Amino acid sequence: MTWSTSELADLAGTTVNAIRHYHSLGLLEAPERKYNGYKQYRVHHLVRLIQVRRIAELGVPLAQVRADEDGVVVLGGLRQLDRCVQEEIERLHRARSDMAAILRDHAPAHTPRGFEALASRLSVADQALIHIFTRLSAGESMSRLRQMVLTEPDAVRLEFDGLHGDADEATRERVAHRIVTSRGNWRSPDRPWSVDTGRWWSDRDARQTISEALLELYNSAQQDVLSRARQYVEKQNVSLSA
Repeated sequence: MTWSTSELADLAGTTVNAIRHYHSLGLLEAPERKYNGYKQYRVHHLVRLIQVRRIAELGVPLAQVRADEDGVVVLGGLRQLDRCVQEEIERLHRARSDMAAILRDHAPAHTPRGFEALASRLSVADQALIHIFTRLSAGESMSRLRQMVLTEPDAVRLEFDGLHGDADEATRERVAHRIVTSRGNWRSPDRPWSVDTGRWWSDRDARQTISEALLELYNSAQQDVLSRARQYVEKQNVSLSA
């Protein structure tokens, strides 16, 4: 018994174009043809096609597949692919967990992981800065950052967010002192919450990146307040070490 290309495709659960592609890759040998030019596929073609389809179902790139007289083989075996599949499964689990948190807290889809419950309380600038922090630190550092952001009093955050560029001296001093006394000075190149120097970044590069971000994300009064807050913290540290 023989089959045409379309009949073979139906039997194997694939398409005519897929069969042609397997021919071009050398994974399926060309069949004999009838006197009228129509292809005549036989049982061994069907078996080989099912074998190729089975390997494709496992996610093996066809570039890593070879066919010979004994069957279809995967170059390098399946162990590396198995590790890749496991990593992808773990990535999907993380993505599912992240989406659940975003949906639960009605947070924007781009919210940094772990900050979903805080998203509605953070300004656009603060969210942007946290995004940058997530690229410069990880693990325990991010946990400490979340804790600092979480414990920053809403009143202090709102007062800082509401600063206009032309805020007067007294207002700037008051907000800077409130940030320091509430231990809310997380918007800083010094990264007081960090326990590492970053991933592949040097500490100098990280500080420069954060400094540039602060200049672009916040207005002049907010930048001045953050600078004063850092100076106050530095003076306190000097006094404690003296």
